[in-house]
Order: sequence, then C-alpha cells, then structure tokens
Amino acid sequence: MKKFFLLAFGLVQVLYYSQTQDLASLASGDHVGMNALFDDNDNLYGYVSLYSYGKTGDKTKKFEYVVLDKNLNPVANKEFEGDITAGSYLGYIDFRKKVILRPNSFDYSQIKMSELFTPRSMEIDLATNTIEQKTYYDYDNGAFNVINQPKNWKETRKENKVEKKAKGYNYYSTVFEIKEGGFLALELNDYGKYVNNNSLIKFDADKKEIWRYRYNTNGDKKNTEEITLVEKDDKYIYFIAQKKIQDKKTFSLLVLDMKTGKEVASKPISGLSDDTIDNITSFSSTTRSLDNDKTFDDKIVILGRNFENKRGVGFARMIIDKNTLEVDTKTINYTPNLSAFIPKVDELGYVEKNYHLQPRDVFFLKDGSIGLLLEKYKIDFNLGVPKTTDLVYVYTDKDFKLKGVKTFDKDKSFATSDYLFSQYLNDGNDVVFFYRDYQKDKETKQKSWKLFINTLIGGTFKQEIVPISEKDSYAVTPYVGKEGYILLREYNAKEKFNKIRLERLNY
Repeated sequence: MKKFFLLAFGLVQVLYYSQTQDLASLASGDHVGMNALFDDNDNLYGYVSLYSYGKTGDKTKKFEYVVLDKNLNPVANKEFEGDITAGSYLGYIDFRKKVILRPNSFDYSQIKMSELFTPRSMEIDLATNTIEQKTYYDYDNGAFNVINQPKNWKETRKENKVEKKAKGYNYYSTVFEIKEGGFLALELNDYGKYVNNNSLIKFDADKKEIWRYRYNTNGDKKNTEEITLVEKDDKYIYFIAQKKIQDKKTFSLLVLDMKTGKEVASKPISGLSDDTIDNITSFSSTTRSLDNDKTFDDKIVILGRNFENKRGVGFARMIIDKNTLEVDTKTINYTPNLSAFIPKVDELGYVEKNYHLQPRDVFFLKDGSIGLLLEKYKIDFNLGVPKTTDLVYVYTDKDFKLKGVKTFDKDKSFATSDYLFSQYLNDGNDVVFFYRDYQKDKETKQKSWKLFINTLIGGTFKQEIVPISEKDSYAVTPYVGKEGYILLREYNAKEKFNKIRLERLNY
C-alpha cells in the first residue's frame, strides 16, 4: 500500500500522541459519510460513520452505522433498512440522548420519478444498540396521527391541489417533541402568497392540548404577524415577534409562559433597523449558516448583521435578559469602528482589490466578550470562480465595544473559504480555530497545504503551522476533535483507505 506522509518539520512540538481508526475496516459496505456528534450542551460525544449495502426492496436500502466515542473507540454498530431515496445520513444527538440519523443526501436513481418520496430519519438508542424509524406525528385540527409511511411527492401535490380548490388554502401543521416535556405544534392556513390563522399549541406527554396561542388571525398580503423562536426553558418561551401593516414593520420581544401559554411580556425592540432585526436570527455567510446565539448567565446573546438603508454596514448584538426580560442592542460598523484597525475598509465592508469581509465564525466567550472571524472574499468574474485571502479576527469586550482586530495573512486561494472549524477551550474561556493555506515554498517553489492552528488564550494569540503533504492520490482533511485535539482524515478512494486519527495540540 502506498503511504500517506505528514511532514515532520517542527511537527513534534505541535502534534503528538496519536489515536487512530480505519473507517474502511469498521464495516464491509460502501462508506457514505461521517460526522461529529455533539450533545445538547455542545460537548463532543464522538462520531458516527455510515455505510451502504444497496437496494433490498422496492422502497428500501440496507445501511450500517458505527458509533465511535471521542477517543475513536467503537461503542455501537448495527445494520438497518433505510428508505431507498436516502443517499446518506447526518447524525446528531437529541435531548433524549438518542442519536438521530437525518438524511442529508438523496438517491433517486433506483425509483420511478412518479414514486419519489422524502426519506425518513432513523433513531439509535445507544443504551441498547437498537435502531428504528424516528416517530413523527401528523397533527390535523386536533388529532394526532403517527406517520408510518411517507406519501410520495406526486400524491402530496395532488392532495394539496384538491384541498386548495375546495377551501382556498392548504392547512399546514408541524409537531415536535420538546425537552421541557410534551409537544409543541404550529398550525396555519397557507393561501400561497400569505398565511393566517396561526396557532402555537402546547400538548402534554399524552398529547392532550394544554394551551393555544393564536396570532396572525386576519393575515393577508399586506398585514401579517410572525413569531421567531429564540430560546425556551422550563419557565418561558422567547420569541422575536414581527407585525407588518402595509410596509411598516414593528418588532418586539414576546415571552410566553411555558405552562399556561399566557403572555408574560411583549416589549418593543429598538435601536436596530427593521432589516437588522429581520436578519439577526438567521445570520449567514457565503459558505454556511453560523451558530449566532448562546445562552449563559441567564442571558441570551445573539449576533447578526447590521443594516442601514438595506445595506450591510456592520454587525449587531442583541442581549435578552431572562430575569428582567429587558432587551439591549449594540452595533459595530465597518466605519468608523473597524476602519480604525483595518486599512481601506469602506462603509459596506469592502477592502483592497474589491474583497469583502465575509463572516466565517462567531465566538461567545464566558466573560461575555465576542469574537468574530471574517475572511476576505470576492468572485473573480473573469475566471468565474471565488477567491479568498486573509482572515480577520475582530474582538470586543463584554459590552460589545471594539477592543481590537488581528489579521492573519493568507495567500490568495481559488476557494469559497479556507476556514475550517473551531473549538472552545478551558470551559469556554478561550478558543482555538483552524484554517488551511496552499502556499509556495520560497526555496523549492513547490506548493503544499499548511494547517494553521490559532489559539486565543487569556487574551493572547498564538499560532502553530503544520505542513501537510499529499502523496499518491491521498488526501487529508482536518476535522473537529475532542478538546485539545484535532482529527485528521486520510483518504484514498481507489485503495479504500479511509483512516482517521486524533492528534494532540500543543498549546
């Protein structure tokens, strides 16, 4: 077998003590995916690896899962029948400590177009190493029903068309179990261009209705009410509520009592533009949706883009105090705030050579400060490809006042992003983040990948660089590991070599 080489120049001082696992040897099926598993406190539990064995029936396909702990030790595995339309699954751990396998790629090659349907999620009980279809409920005007067999898309479109013709709208509902006990359901009437008659409904564990919160009862094309869930706990459910009358929008913090559904608070949100509040709960970048909120010390902290006159001019922070139910908003803009630290940045976040500062990650540290990682990004319209350069770390104090900016120089790359991932360290007080850069050696003139490991500990930045060499069609992909480690995946499709290993970081 050809060998994969991780260059050792200076490496001993950066990465040492290795734990390994060969994904190709864990099961005999075709490997179709692997991802990290985090518990509901965002702590890394381990990993789940998926394998496919092909078609077993008209609507079924055989898979196998292997669950590894955070030290890469196998702790559970079993074959199971999934839907034939599933290509692979993405795993996550829910509040019941069950591993949910949600389809994240689809295979429509072995089923007729007229019979296409959305594959169902599976549920693993790690305590018993058993797997079954995740139970989903259909709620229809007061009645719960278990969804045993998904309807194909053609049948669903036909039923919706008949209902729309008869009623003038389609009744829509969704149900989800909550860790606070029981279920929440949302129902509404969908007219196509608008919805109305919305209800949020709470049920107990026996599916008995406890309370119902009605809103948007008379919604139409020009007048609507919307609520966006921000957080919930045993006491309250927190929403950002929006009312739109003609073209005028107003926003408020809406808090409902979890036990009764009664309004505890409805307070206007001020200090931010409509577009800012519209976007603050869906903060996204060119490459990914970001986890833009965190709750600690009874405060819900949310970060988003700041807009003025429909233009993104910076970033906004919102804090909801769960004790006082007060809302505090602050902003940091490209000018004059960031321009004091970043040369030539304009009011819309553009820097030299038409690069734009694109958000890549947000760090909520335990002391209340926030770090925001940006990357210089643009589209090269001559070549029709994305291009990136330096990473920029913006750090604030607990009051969202700008403390400083650190730029990490990076070669130009024809990629959407060179940023990889991050980890919190030391109980959330510090952070480490990783990016890659394809650099040319000054002496040999050869280009090779380098992994950059950046720690912010006690307010001090430190960077380590790991040269990574690929040989004989082997590829290496860095991935998140347990605290203080990084996982490296070494892969060669032709030789069915798929090795993962944990390497300790020296920080």
